[in-house]
Amino acid sequence: MANRLAQTTSPYLLQHADNPVDWWPWSPEAFEEARKRDVPVLLSVGYASCHWCHVMAHESFEDETVAAYLNAHFVPVKVDREERPDVDAVYMEAVQAATGHGGWPMTVFLTADAEPFYFGTYFPPEARHGSPSFQQVLEGVVAAWTDRRDEVAEVAGRIVADLAGRSLVHGGDGVPGESEVAQALLGLTREYDEQRGGFGGAPKFPPSMAVEFLLRHHARTGSEGALQMAADTCSAMARGGIYDQLGGGFARYSVDREWVVPHFEKMLYDNALLCRVYAHLWRATGSDEARRIALETADFMVRELRTAEGGFASALDADSEDADGKHVEGAYYVWTPAQLREVLGEDDAAFAAAYFGVTEDGTFEEGASVLRLSGDVGPVDADRVAGVRARLLAARAERPRPGRDDKVVAAWNGLAIAALAETGAYFDRPDLVERATEAADLLVRVHLGEVARLTRTSKDGRAGDNAGVLEDYGDVAEGFLALAAVTGEGAWLEFAGFLLDIVLEQFTGEGGQLYDTAHDAEQLIRRPQDPTDSATPSGWTAAAGALLSYAAYTGSEAHRTAAEGALGVVKALGPRVPRFVGWGLAVAEALLDGPREVAVAGPVGGELHRTALLGRAPGAVVAAGEGPGAGAEFPLLVDRPQVGGEPTAYVCRHFVCDAPTTDAGELAGKLGG
Repeated sequence: MANRLAQTTSPYLLQHADNPVDWWPWSPEAFEEARKRDVPVLLSVGYASCHWCHVMAHESFEDETVAAYLNAHFVPVKVDREERPDVDAVYMEAVQAATGHGGWPMTVFLTADAEPFYFGTYFPPEARHGSPSFQQVLEGVVAAWTDRRDEVAEVAGRIVADLAGRSLVHGGDGVPGESEVAQALLGLTREYDEQRGGFGGAPKFPPSMAVEFLLRHHARTGSEGALQMAADTCSAMARGGIYDQLGGGFARYSVDREWVVPHFEKMLYDNALLCRVYAHLWRATGSDEARRIALETADFMVRELRTAEGGFASALDADSEDADGKHVEGAYYVWTPAQLREVLGEDDAAFAAAYFGVTEDGTFEEGASVLRLSGDVGPVDADRVAGVRARLLAARAERPRPGRDDKVVAAWNGLAIAALAETGAYFDRPDLVERATEAADLLVRVHLGEVARLTRTSKDGRAGDNAGVLEDYGDVAEGFLALAAVTGEGAWLEFAGFLLDIVLEQFTGEGGQLYDTAHDAEQLIRRPQDPTDSATPSGWTAAAGALLSYAAYTGSEAHRTAAEGALGVVKALGPRVPRFVGWGLAVAEALLDGPREVAVAGPVGGELHRTALLGRAPGAVVAAGEGPGAGAEFPLLVDRPQVGGEPTAYVCRHFVCDAPTTDAGELAGKLGG
């Protein structure tokens, strides 16, 4: 019999709807039930494409005995971290403070007042490696709850007080300047892996936002070292197993330092951020490889993640069925030499094995290899590679596909809109701009809907129940601003302004600090507030970037002031932890450069407009349009006539404007950085 989760829209919660565990969604009623029964709450947090979440579900939550014990002694609550990032953030902070590490699945035991008192992540079904079994943990918590309730209350109170006391130092007065940016660059250089690209050791994550900072820093200062780190990292990832060499798109991370073996789940946010980074790398260098990866990644998002309603799904699972019908990680993507021979025949299989680094021993499990460009084969016949790739891709399409998390997350769709709009504009792919526009339409129609506030998720065209958080407002505004620049449609600038006004009213505190949840959002044990960029730009830095761009488009002093106030945190964190504030540093580069304001009085898609979009000046904003109505669409176009009846570009920054130009070459020179 299905439990209460059957009524939800989250694919992750629906995966648990048939568990024998009597799950509740996060709700006041669940905590009321715990108070009434005088039992603790078991909070289990995960997401649909999380491998170890599936493992724990199979081992424990599908087990009748464990479920019966859980149901008798707890109120079990299941949360999709992608739907409720605020709940996830608050309790993850507590888990990390208590245990020194975090991750998913996250397992937290709470009082009926939602105060945590015992924590963990994955618990195995039997005790091993010094870790207690899940059943032992449950019995231990019940014993403490029954026999030492005052101790439980004291621990919970202490944890909540500790969390409440963690007020954020947001960098005091001032914005990041040359000195902080230079220190951040030095910090990245120290952590850079010269042999393999990227930063730090294993596991190695794609550093998309740090690369964006490096590209902008190079554009502004001419730093060759910054460009080299960006280009070499992107090339190493593009040639590695973290990149899907057949179908395009990136996996979540590499388990090794060499980018060989990925954790195979593919997330929308990684692919959106990386698609944009490779497009910007091409803009800086003209690299054919960067162009190919940007386009293949854009095509992957459209082909594999686009939903029937025109939005983009959250993720593809790491796991799928192997030849024996078992669900295993990477089964869809890996190859043995025998599998290559079966599809390609002896000669082409030998060629493919050498080209893609498929060995007899294998680079993954069970003698299988992850495809990568081995670099050991010398010059190759491009047509032969294309033919082999097409045949392998067709054969792979016959395998059982990984599951897809179909929910549409507003923030990540905002990132995808920005990437697809720019990639489409750079490479003359109007279809990609159309896909970006359709996703933006969905966000306006479904996620803004009647309530005029952003909803975090939707599924099958139906808005979810959870309010948007700061990253939703910041990233969606970023996407709308990119779409406005590319399409010349001022409506997207208006929508971005509408969202950013809500940021000013609902998410901004004293001294420029920002909160992840709105002033009128559900009150948790602590109001979450995280300025660090991890897998995605933090809400804080995403909002700062969008506020800065909007101010450049409109001349709004309030939005410029808010952006500068928010960047105080980058002044504080940039020199200390540059890897974890990459987007914040990229926004700081835009601030240091102006950002430049480019008004093109001429046709959308014309030579001057295209030249403006290809300008490398950090964070430059572009408005294009002609005719008497253009100024109504974009304030930047007001009183900007064509010179001599020809398309004309105006470039301004820091309240100073250059002479207007009708020459594309001259405009390119003004925007080179």
